[in-house]
Amino acid sequence: MLRICVIGGSRYFGKRLIRRLLAAGHDVTVVNRGLSAPPPVGARHLVADRDDEMALEKALGPLAFDVVVDQVCYTPRQADIARRVLGPRTRRYVMTSTVEVYEDEDSAAPVREEAVDPLTVPVDLDATDLPYGEGKRQAEAVFARDPDFPAYTAVRVAHVLGGADDFTGRVAHYADRIGAGKPISVPAPNRPATYIHVDEIADFLAWAAEADFTGPVNAASHGPLTTAALCAAVEARVGGRTVFREVEEGEESPLSFRRAYAMDNSRATALGFTFRHTGDWLERAIDETLGGVAV
Repeated sequence: MLRICVIGGSRYFGKRLIRRLLAAGHDVTVVNRGLSAPPPVGARHLVADRDDEMALEKALGPLAFDVVVDQVCYTPRQADIARRVLGPRTRRYVMTSTVEVYEDEDSAAPVREEAVDPLTVPVDLDATDLPYGEGKRQAEAVFARDPDFPAYTAVRVAHVLGGADDFTGRVAHYADRIGAGKPISVPAPNRPATYIHVDEIADFLAWAAEADFTGPVNAASHGPLTTAALCAAVEARVGGRTVFREVEEGEESPLSFRRAYAMDNSRATALGFTFRHTGDWLERAIDETLGGVAV
C-alpha cells in the first residue's frame, strides 16, 4: 500500500485515477478547492487553494506521502509552491503535463521526449496568463531544476477522448456541425495528432504512480488520428455529412492542427506500459461522449 496524494482530480480522468488507486488498496488523499463533486468514497478529502502556499501547508498538516500525483499544475508559480510545500513531503512526484508542450514542433516523425528539455526552458515565476502548453513547459522546468526535489516524472498526455463526462465540448462541436451539414474549419495543411482514451490515461497515471522511472514520458495510444478520421466516427454516430473548409488563418475547429507533433510513445512502452490502438476504442469513445445526441 502506498500513501498517495492527488492534487485536483475531481473530474474526468482524475476521478478515474482515484478509483483505480483505491481499488489497488492505496491510501489516497485528494487536495482541491472543494468546488466540484467530492472525490470517490474511500479517499481522504482536504480543501485548499494550491495557489495559497500557507493554506496548502495548513491543510496538509503533518501528512507525508510516498507519491504525489499533480493533476492541476498549470503555471511555474504553482509548480514553485508545490516544490516547496509538497517536495519535502514525498519521495516521488508525478506531474500531469500535456502534448501541447510540443506545440512549437513540426515533425513528420513522432516527437520524442528529448524534443523539449525542461532544463533549457526559460522560466518566469511571475507569469500568470501563459498559454496552456507554455505554462506546462515552465512548470516542468521548475520541478526538473530543483536538485533537492524528489524522484520526478512529467506525463505528457495526448489529447483525451471518451467518457460521457467529457466536458471539453470538442466532439459535440463536430457532432453539431456534421448533423446540420455546416462546414468545419480546418487549417491547410491539417496535420494528424495523437490521442488516448480517458480510461487508458487513468490506467497510465496509476501505473506511473506505482513505478520508479524519472524524467518526461509521452502517454498516447498507438495510431495518430486525422480530423477526417474523427469526423468519420462522429458521422457514423449522428448521421449527416462532413464538410471541411480549409482556412489559411483565423479560428479553426478543435482537434485540428497546423503543426505535426504526434508523440512517440516508445519510452513508456519500453518501461512496460502496453498502449492500445486508437482504432480499438475510437467508436466507443464517440458513443460515450455523444450518448445524449439523437440519431
